Amino acid sequence: MVSYDIIRAQLGNCLTETHLEQFGEKKVGKVRDSYFLPDAKRVLVATDRQSAFDCKFDPIPFKGQVLNKLTAWWFERVKDIAPNHIVSVPDPNITIAKECKVFPAEFVVRGYITGVTGTAAWYNYEQGMREFCGNILPEGLRKNQKFEKPIITPTTKSDEHDEKISLREVVEQSLMTREQVDKAVEIVFALFDRGTELAAKQGLILVDTKYELGLDENGVITVVDEVHTPDSSRYWLASSYQEKFDKGEEQDNLDKEFLRLWVRSTGWDYGQEVPKIPDDVRIDFARRYIETYERMTGEDFEPDTSEDVNARMVENLQKAFG
Repeated sequence: MVSYDIIRAQLGNCLTETHLEQFGEKKVGKVRDSYFLPDAKRVLVATDRQSAFDCKFDPIPFKGQVLNKLTAWWFERVKDIAPNHIVSVPDPNITIAKECKVFPAEFVVRGYITGVTGTAAWYNYEQGMREFCGNILPEGLRKNQKFEKPIITPTTKSDEHDEKISLREVVEQSLMTREQVDKAVEIVFALFDRGTELAAKQGLILVDTKYELGLDENGVITVVDEVHTPDSSRYWLASSYQEKFDKGEEQDNLDKEFLRLWVRSTGWDYGQEVPKIPDDVRIDFARRYIETYERMTGEDFEPDTSEDVNARMVENLQKAFG
């Protein structure tokens, strides 16, 4: 495990902005920056920026490296289920990917009812909602309870605010065709099953996760963005799940939920000024990301601590492009 001292030393050197315009036109997302290449590819840079509740928070050291490396690790282990967009990973923070026409709907698969955001299953259930994104939920569920079988809860894809939607509405609003939705559902359930299986072998519960899909240049449905990372997924420790659930306590989590719960503990609510995250919380959050990587892969996380990350990325991209 990376030491507190190494993480603390990186607090002031987080990757929050990228400057790679020499390689293509730039687009800034919540966490990733994209640079569009002329040969139907793009450079995807996983930064250390942190978002939650559709707001920007203080960056987390090494977060981008964890996301990039873990995404590559997972894509290698699910490539038999569906094609993915990865071409190469030339830098700790960079993936070169095939350009795809991304569907304007995301697919969230949930194995448990939990969450505190406006699109989360438990948040809406607690408000009295019993039909959630086309799924009829029974009475009497408790927070963090396992569903009888996983459910799909789509959202519209947005750089600002995701909105809940049903599979039926995805088709009715012409976001995807019925055939595309049916194929996507088949793919994401298979991905979730594989993720659940591999996580369980490492003592983890894959609680829920988000998948993004699109069409490649040949019209083939392709998995894009990231898979089963602590930014797109919730993970709990399996060893303590039942005891925590029986006592009504929060689960031992290794994902972004730690930050969401911390934010809620400050009394923050939508529309208010975003609170500053104390350094110790940022360090703890970084260690949870790193622990998820190490638990999942069985490998030590070896951080790159370059002082000039943009210079390192330029050098690695120049090597990649010859």
